[in-house]
Amino acid sequence: MEDFAAVVGVDVADDWVRVAGQLRAEVAQLRQEVSQRHRENLDLRQQVGFWQTMHARAVERVEQLAQRVQELEAENRQLRQQAFGRKSEKSRRGDTDWLDALEEVPVRPGRRGHPAGQAGPQRRDYQHLPARAELIEVAPEQRCCPQCGQLYAEREDTEDSEQIEIEVRPYRRVLKRQRYQPRCRCHGPWRIVTAPAPPKLIAKSRLGVSVWVEILLDKFVSQRPTERLLEQWRLLDLDLAAGTVNGGLQRLEPLFTPLYEALIAHQQQAGYWQGDETRWRVFVDQEGKIGHQWWLWVFLSADAVVFVLDVSRSRRVPQEHLPQESEATGVMMVDRLASYKAMSQVKNGTLVLAYCWAHVRRDFIGVGKAWPELTDWALAWLWRIRDLYRLHSEGLRARDPAGGPAANLVNPALRRHLDIMHEQAVAECAEPTLRQPCRKVLQSLQEHWPGLTRFLDDPRIPLDNNASERQLRGPVVGRKNYYGSGAIWSGRLAAMLFSLFATLQQCQVNARPWLTSYFQACAKAGGRPPPNIADWLPWQYRPQQTPAAP
Repeated sequence: MEDFAAVVGVDVADDWVRVAGQLRAEVAQLRQEVSQRHRENLDLRQQVGFWQTMHARAVERVEQLAQRVQELEAENRQLRQQAFGRKSEKSRRGDTDWLDALEEVPVRPGRRGHPAGQAGPQRRDYQHLPARAELIEVAPEQRCCPQCGQLYAEREDTEDSEQIEIEVRPYRRVLKRQRYQPRCRCHGPWRIVTAPAPPKLIAKSRLGVSVWVEILLDKFVSQRPTERLLEQWRLLDLDLAAGTVNGGLQRLEPLFTPLYEALIAHQQQAGYWQGDETRWRVFVDQEGKIGHQWWLWVFLSADAVVFVLDVSRSRRVPQEHLPQESEATGVMMVDRLASYKAMSQVKNGTLVLAYCWAHVRRDFIGVGKAWPELTDWALAWLWRIRDLYRLHSEGLRARDPAGGPAANLVNPALRRHLDIMHEQAVAECAEPTLRQPCRKVLQSLQEHWPGLTRFLDDPRIPLDNNASERQLRGPVVGRKNYYGSGAIWSGRLAAMLFSLFATLQQCQVNARPWLTSYFQACAKAGGRPPPNIADWLPWQYRPQQTPAAP
């Protein structure tokens, strides 16, 4: 350094030294800044990884929310269909079939009147109705010749025609009981003999049998509120108090209990049943129960229909209604409600369940309507189910009507079609790209497949439980018209009368003369059920055994 200073001079050397020191300081500062920038870079790199992870999570969350939006939109479409859509699968004029609507097949409007090529309905015969002859004469001024004025001669023959009329007329049945007094002078207490009073259905009641028959048929067959019937009777100058009718119905309820119990006992002996349920309102506050929602169950057998009203929709109701485990051997056609699967008879294997194809069909319809992009997939499965019904119908027509050995034969094409459907369901479920709504429906189909194919080996089993749903149609209409029952006894009466009238219809017995004769027998028994209750059971009822109406 001294040599350098000697060469360049002291001042210059000092300048270079000062510059070198500055450079060293700047280098140190730059190194410090580089180290700081390096640390910041590491921090930013770590933050980049964090935010990339957060972005991936956000994208996944967006996808989940988008899928949830689609599910909610599908659920919204399903709820709108349930609330504002058709409540029945029965086709109506101007409403095309859903399958045809999806394929955009033009549907021609049907012809008005009777379809061409089919036999017309037979003319109804009303000769069994009583006839009232009515003579209609020509006006007196028209019974003579318009030219000479001579009267026409009356002919012995008449030109006859008929009209059907209905006369609804309330009347007072005045009972005049003849009285007798003795004319002899015999010893003994002198007394007046009076004819016995005719039996009454309800003691000290002015309402006769015909009034109660009309009330019960109008409410529990026509499903019309009693107040509406009383309003119609007021137009006929018959004013009955609603309280009087309500009290009378409560006194009539015990008359049907033996018949109802006999229906249950008879149905338990069957080997095949159908079951279904619907909600029913009972406006009674019951301890331990919130609200007034009860359930009306229906059970069908070959010749009996039984309705059961209960607070629960649990397995207890069908489990207690059907025979106990040691005796419950048979088949029950139901929907896929878990209550049926949880029955002890089913778990023990003494009772097997057959499932309804109509409910399976509704699953695919629901997917097609809720997810528009899946309509083609749903349509393909609906066509398969339609072919299933067609093949089953052809097999039924080919069976021996006498019930011989051919009655147990099933169309081989039907078995092949079911095998193809099952293979198709398994193959589609194995595809990883299958949408979740489709997978859910197909998994349910495979889970219930043994019960859905049980009809192949048992000719008693239909493809669906539409028969039990049709039995519930009347109570559902009544539920809308008179809002269920206002008391527990009223609910029991409704369940018993629904059962009796449905069984009478199934046994092709006219409910009006049956109920009239039964009430007359109850009146003769002093307002209690008749002792020969078996004669009034619908499946062995004989009209000629009953007394004639007064």
